Amino acid sequence: MGSAVVLVSGGLDSATVLAIAVSQGWRCHALSVDYGQRHRSELDAAAIVARTLGAVEHRVVRLDLGVFGGSALTDASIAVPRAPSAGIPVTYVPARNTILLSLALAHAEVTASDAIYTGANAVDYSGYPDCRPEFVSAFERLANVATKRAVEGFPIRIEAPLLRMSKAEIVRAGRALGVDFALTVSCYEADAQGRACGECDACRLRRQGFVEAGVADPTRYRARD
Repeated sequence: MGSAVVLVSGGLDSATVLAIAVSQGWRCHALSVDYGQRHRSELDAAAIVARTLGAVEHRVVRLDLGVFGGSALTDASIAVPRAPSAGIPVTYVPARNTILLSLALAHAEVTASDAIYTGANAVDYSGYPDCRPEFVSAFERLANVATKRAVEGFPIRIEAPLLRMSKAEIVRAGRALGVDFALTVSCYEADAQGRACGECDACRLRRQGFVEAGVADPTRYRARD
């Protein structure tokens, strides 16, 4: 295997994806994006996850999607919902996965990587349009008409190994590969220490995954008011 760029947010899914890529023999370049998210402790978790799971490097790209707003994750004036909502939720960040994959694509060209790994999931995905199989396939087509590497005969694959897995299946897969989920942060309102609120959609899906997988939940929750 050659090199691959792996998008690592610091959450449960991306940690499992990195473990999968490493287990398949890739030299993994972990890439995280500081896009102005309110749950910034996930970036600290990403660094620990990348180091623990054996990435050859970990880089953080900084940009501010908060200048556009439009999401509860980048605009503190929009409340993070405490219950599932109909349609696309306010935690959707406009064009986030398109932007993240574009940054990963640039890094893949520079590192001569043959693949980009993403934790996109179309089962327990909270209704985000950029986590669907159609999006992943479309971006791969874009990548292979837009890059020097692809035009010169070295196409880039977009790998989304969790795309059709339930959260319980992801938990089991990560556990089998030795992922320490206690190191990960998934909560949309995690505090500076990475402790979860236990009430947002991300917390609900994560907790449900551990329950359905029959695995003890190692998540650190902060005390509720």
